[in-house]
Amino acid sequence: MTRAEPKPDARPDKLDAVVWRAAIVVVIGSFMAILDTTVVNVALPALTAEFHTSFATIHWVVTGYMLALTMAIPVTGWACDRFGARALYLVAIALFMLGSILAATAWSVGSLIAFRVVQGLGAGMLGPAGTTILVKAAGPRRVGRVMGVLGVPMLLGPITGPIVGGWLVDAADWRWIFLINIPISVVAFVLAWRMLPRDEPESAEPFDFLGMLLLSPGLALVIFSAVLIASGTGAAAGWLPGVVGVLGIAGFLVRATRIGNPLIDLALFKDRTFTISAIGLSIFFVGFLGGGLLYPAYFLLARGESALQAGLLLVPSSVGAMIAIPMCGLLADKFGPGRVVLSGLVLILPSLAVFTQVTAATPYWPLVLAMFVMGLGMGATMIPLMSAAMLNLTSRQVARASTTLSILQQASGAVGAAVLSMILAGSLAGKFGVPTERGQAAATEAMDHLSTRDAAAALVADSFATTFACALGLVALCLVPAFLLPRRPAPAPVDEPIEVPA
Repeated sequence: MTRAEPKPDARPDKLDAVVWRAAIVVVIGSFMAILDTTVVNVALPALTAEFHTSFATIHWVVTGYMLALTMAIPVTGWACDRFGARALYLVAIALFMLGSILAATAWSVGSLIAFRVVQGLGAGMLGPAGTTILVKAAGPRRVGRVMGVLGVPMLLGPITGPIVGGWLVDAADWRWIFLINIPISVVAFVLAWRMLPRDEPESAEPFDFLGMLLLSPGLALVIFSAVLIASGTGAAAGWLPGVVGVLGIAGFLVRATRIGNPLIDLALFKDRTFTISAIGLSIFFVGFLGGGLLYPAYFLLARGESALQAGLLLVPSSVGAMIAIPMCGLLADKFGPGRVVLSGLVLILPSLAVFTQVTAATPYWPLVLAMFVMGLGMGATMIPLMSAAMLNLTSRQVARASTTLSILQQASGAVGAAVLSMILAGSLAGKFGVPTERGQAAATEAMDHLSTRDAAAALVADSFATTFACALGLVALCLVPAFLLPRRPAPAPVDEPIEVPA
């Protein structure tokens, strides 16, 4: 009787213990960063009152964080090669924890914004470094399954963040929205130290530090200038930062055409589909993500809900996105991204239009339903736009394209947050006849008195309706690039060696 030959592994794509351990660590780190982004959104009105500042100013707590994320993303790929992905991941966790501790001790709105920048730098490195670790551990045959694991924090973070943030603001103190990160960071650091596979540093091409120093401050100065001009600052003081910022961005663009390793590879934009997708994503993030920061503020200021209740009212949107995201990538592959993106916008635009009609007494059921449908539309718009950008690129170009799209998304989100908060602050100031920086404070004071509460709530709700209308107009502009996207499935790819994106 001959001895049976061992059967080959029937599931060669199965994730082994090493990959699962790395996945656990990376999911914790990614969840921590995404949770912090959504936790703060619910606390913005409380922070405005705590620091006696305007709605436009307090939004720099979000905008500064997002710009720091933008700055950190391109550095991460180079640093993973230069120092090793595991070492960089540990540094990112430590930096995020330091920023959380400092933010919890903030004594002014300026110090809070500065400490949020520190947090954003750490959070910006966590995602790309974690992806690099997992893809290297899994290998090219299991990349799809690994990407599915990385989707978990992206789905759970937006659901749990508003609830946790609302509960902490109501039950404890605003400082706890940052202190809660400390135990999570400690656990993530210990697990990363013990469980992540060690990797050796590799040779890395020179990093475009000058390009980063031109682009990131340039974007920040342009946004800051817009806020100053809208708040009524003198022409010289308002326009000067914007002019300097535009010059910085222009200098970056000129430099990017003359060096071999630019921060953003402008050669990618020679591909028509990539360019259309990048434009669509940028417009979408300005309008949709910027508008997303208004929902908790509406429930808190115009409706008088608690922070926890406001957080719970945001959950339907995240549930809708959680349902749509896993399906829409497959639908884009099958029917073409153009069809799916147009379907997503058809869901988003009427839902967002519901919020342009809000009053201080609008029933909650149409708002909750609109939030859910909007979440479905977000999944059907954002994911196919990102996949469309990669349709015609080689594997070597995909890594740079991913970095470029991440930079554009974060920068666009920061622009949207600043512009729409500025519009809201200006509208509130006009309604209550006060300077821009006093708009929200005047509204809050009027609603604190029984004799003026109903009238004040109506004025506040009208300001939100106006700002939502601006967000609707921005999102509607996405229809133009959506009509230009491919409406057929992508052709079968030519076999190429898969490179690990850094």
